[in-house]
Amino acid sequence: MFRTGIGYDVHRLAKGKPLILGGLEITSDLGSVGHSDGDVLSHSIVDALLGAAGLGDIGTYYPSDNDQWKDFSSLKFIAESVKRINNSGYKISNIDATIILQYPYLNDYILDIRKKLAIEMNIHLSEIAIKATTTDGLGFIGVSEGIGSLAIATLIVKK
Repeated sequence: MFRTGIGYDVHRLAKGKPLILGGLEITSDLGSVGHSDGDVLSHSIVDALLGAAGLGDIGTYYPSDNDQWKDFSSLKFIAESVKRINNSGYKISNIDATIILQYPYLNDYILDIRKKLAIEMNIHLSEIAIKATTTDGLGFIGVSEGIGSLAIATLIVKK
């Protein structure tokens, strides 16, 4: 049996903040504003994983009004979510995610992000795809006021 979940996250961008994607710091003049580390990619993956397993969403476990999660690494959110889905009898089959950001271009970072996330989730590199796109200058992302990410997770029942 397969289970599928979708995750989506958006954050504002601001000068002087780090830009963290999939646990990797990206060289950029603008960074993501968030309660934890603002890692929209990891947040969308967490929501996709939890949703596929029917376990709620990121706010269920890591609410942004709880100071315990202030400046927290989102890779830890991923690790805990993977434990939750494994304990619920599921295994990750595939993760596919798209980062939506006008600038900087991310092609040089994608493989390293995939490697870091595959290690964190204990999956093979071939089981995770990360892509990046722009909005061609349209909307708040297009004028570099924000960043977004979409993710889909496919789980299978462990035997």
